[in-house]
Amino acid sequence: MPQDIHFHLPFPTSLSPDLVAARERNLAWVQEVGLVGEGRSLEWYASWDMPCLAAAGFPYAQGAALDLCADAMALFFVFDDQFDGPLGQAPARAAAACQKMIDIVHGIHPGMGADACARAFADIWARSVDGAHPGWVARCAHEWEYYFATQAHEAIGRLRGTPADRETYLQVRRGIAGTDLPLSLGERAAGVHVPAAAFHSPQPRLMRQAATDVTFMCNDVYSLEKEEARGDMDNLVLVIEHERRCGREEAIAEAREEVGRRVVRFGELALQVSGLCAQLGLTGRETATVDTYVGIMGAWMSGYHAWQTRTHRYTHAPRVLPHTDPGHFEQVLGAQGGITHRV
Repeated sequence: MPQDIHFHLPFPTSLSPDLVAARERNLAWVQEVGLVGEGRSLEWYASWDMPCLAAAGFPYAQGAALDLCADAMALFFVFDDQFDGPLGQAPARAAAACQKMIDIVHGIHPGMGADACARAFADIWARSVDGAHPGWVARCAHEWEYYFATQAHEAIGRLRGTPADRETYLQVRRGIAGTDLPLSLGERAAGVHVPAAAFHSPQPRLMRQAATDVTFMCNDVYSLEKEEARGDMDNLVLVIEHERRCGREEAIAEAREEVGRRVVRFGELALQVSGLCAQLGLTGRETATVDTYVGIMGAWMSGYHAWQTRTHRYTHAPRVLPHTDPGHFEQVLGAQGGITHRV
């Protein structure tokens, strides 16, 4: 596992002071909604330290805001692991399972007998939209839809057995990574709503794209061996190897360059934000909100990177279960009424 690969992300890193208590609250929540059972399943999940990811990625969040972020991170990773087995090689079944999740953001409640993933997501979505700006709700609903819908296309990639071209890879990977969503959750956790004229300006939009790409491209390097062993094709290193017919070391070096270019571009665009706000005639408060948003993006990149280089999910996975096995011990997607044990 290439955990020793270094990425230079020149953004401040810190932790929410509410981390310790958030760990207890998150463990209680994942068991309450049925995402995680007891015994070694709970022990393995706890070793991922989802609250630490939330505390590092959203260091300004505390209490209910931090809990929402931590619980969302838990859902992301547990849900992702549900596609490690047969479901992840059956595009039509994956699409049908994910449509039930998509329905939730469009007002269709999962109802009695829903599986644990649906129950967890319905709770996260309800807490997310409570008191949120309608513009944020509409945007976030689309981001969740994109995330869920692309799971079927990752399954198509597994059946294909070879990496797609880089453009196709980016379209699928930006979806299955769901990395727009943490930035949107960061806005909620920070209690800000970016004015539409600023949010949709070229600079912030390009910065947001850079921030999402940096997150999953670094992750592609750190999770490479895990994903390759399971037949996943939507990984930047594998795409580069296939595209350039090069070796592993050269592909990883190019992946690092891809990240570096985006980090540099993010910094260049950040220098233009002050002038942009002035041109748009934003008030002092609105300008401060945009500045906070820039900080949210930087904190997410640095926080996610700090977490993924330490979490046992990547550093200790081979000691807990083989690379070829599912990353989660239970089937909680499509298992009616609660947890169904795999092993």
